[in-house]
Amino acid sequence: MKTFAPTERFVDAVEKRKLAPGYIFLGDEAFFRRRCRDAVLRHLIPEGMREFSYYEFDLDQTEITDVLDRARTPSLMAPFQVFFVRGVKALYGRGKHDAEFAAIEEYFKHPNPDALIIFIADHISIPADLRRMELQDKDRYERIRETLGEYCQIIEFARVEEGEAVRWVTDTAGAEEVKVDSDAARELVDSLGGDMMMISGELEKLILYVGDKKKITLGDVETMVLAAKQRTLYELTDAISSKDRTRALEVLDAVISTGDGEDAAIGHLYMLAKTFRQMLVITERNVRDTRALWQVLWQGFRVPPFAAEDVIRQARRYKSRRELTRAIRLIAKADLSLRSNPTSKRMVLENLILDLCREPKPIEIGWYQEELPV
Repeated sequence: MKTFAPTERFVDAVEKRKLAPGYIFLGDEAFFRRRCRDAVLRHLIPEGMREFSYYEFDLDQTEITDVLDRARTPSLMAPFQVFFVRGVKALYGRGKHDAEFAAIEEYFKHPNPDALIIFIADHISIPADLRRMELQDKDRYERIRETLGEYCQIIEFARVEEGEAVRWVTDTAGAEEVKVDSDAARELVDSLGGDMMMISGELEKLILYVGDKKKITLGDVETMVLAAKQRTLYELTDAISSKDRTRALEVLDAVISTGDGEDAAIGHLYMLAKTFRQMLVITERNVRDTRALWQVLWQGFRVPPFAAEDVIRQARRYKSRRELTRAIRLIAKADLSLRSNPTSKRMVLENLILDLCREPKPIEIGWYQEELPV
């Protein structure tokens, strides 16, 4: 599969120990990053030697020259060292970075053969269709390719197309001798917004759930995934639309405390944004009952039957289209913060919930009144 190919090539190189001295993990798809990291730990670092062989640095806190000095120095305790370097965005911030790139160039002219440096550029989002990449991300991609890419091999972690994700679900379950119905695989992928980290976690649970039955049906997905995830999601949007901050934060804590925790934060935002977009359509089309709801929401954008009345009720709590578009903008802003490698993903989500529960403050200019900008 096309999107999986870069990761598979890297894993193969790790297994065969045919490695470049440096790599760039480019993209914010955490699923592929985890697979590559697991391969490194499994094949390059002996059991019990992680303390002496595996290091993580953040360029927001550590100078690149210090990282390179550590990589250049052979270890007395370990035959091979691996350095994961986060915060690559710092190399491209304001000011000149000529000295830093000169130090990188100097190191890779004569790299330590017993060290591997991996730069993590997860501040860039790579869509499944590269033609749809945001202009800012495209510019960042080109700058990295023309600088770090001169010395390190780039491994792209792009978003997975729906068809490839469905095929991965079927193949992965098949490896465990579990059959997945095609409609069940599609529902799993669609309900989780194509987030591979969440999909892989939920698939593991489903395989355990079906047990000796060795078959995953649409009903199993609706029971184990949609019921568990979306019911909690609609509890969250119910608290938000009621402006009940305490209950909203309690539900958010329950969401974060289950599954993949903060690692699934972007997936939670996707589902939250989808619900507010559904409420926006409901408000614009003046939907009053579930019969009308199925007519205005198209295939792939519909509300699960158990939540239909809840979503209509929640949408009617908003007084205007402007309030819902404000909420969508706040979610988009939080999504941008999450993709900028924040110190705490939980804090980003909690601040979002507080903002969503807050009544927008109007400003008055003479007879004219308008919401304060977000």
